[in-house]
Amino acid sequence: QFTEEKLGQAEKTELDAHFENLLARADCTKNWTEKILRQTEVLLQPNPSARVEEFLYEKLDRKVPSRVTNGELLAQYMTEAANDFGPGTPYGKTLIKVGETQRRLGAAEREFIRSASINFLTPLRNFLEGDWRTISKERRILQNRRLDLDACKARLKKAKAAEAKAAVTL
Repeated sequence: QFTEEKLGQAEKTELDAHFENLLARADCTKNWTEKILRQTEVLLQPNPSARVEEFLYEKLDRKVPSRVTNGELLAQYMTEAANDFGPGTPYGKTLIKVGETQRRLGAAEREFIRSASINFLTPLRNFLEGDWRTISKERRILQNRRLDLDACKARLKKAKAAEAKAAVTL
């Protein structure tokens, strides 16, 4: 039935226009959700190898090791440099102050990434891995049932045509 429809040799039962609209909206929602999810992941973790590593940890149900943010690393370098120059020197004092500010910025960045992952990315993943799979499965079932219906209609039409032909020949 599917092949005959694709070749234009069989009639296809059309779905309700409202339902077709819902299917189109569902596809659009899925596509945009995937794009937003990917780009947010890139924003939160620009390093592709680190993203792959985090993905693998996630799939293996293991805890992702905590990473030092760039701000925290800069703060660590500044503090070490301040200790080398001497905390009493003007340059050392400045490095300590700026290093402490960078440490707080790095901690805020880490908290933002954690919060965005939990509160934003998790619901998007749940939609794609849960709801969308259900929608796709139900869509395939509907398509198969529609094909079955159309095949039965075609057989009925052929049977009626054969019956009419037999009645004419009698």
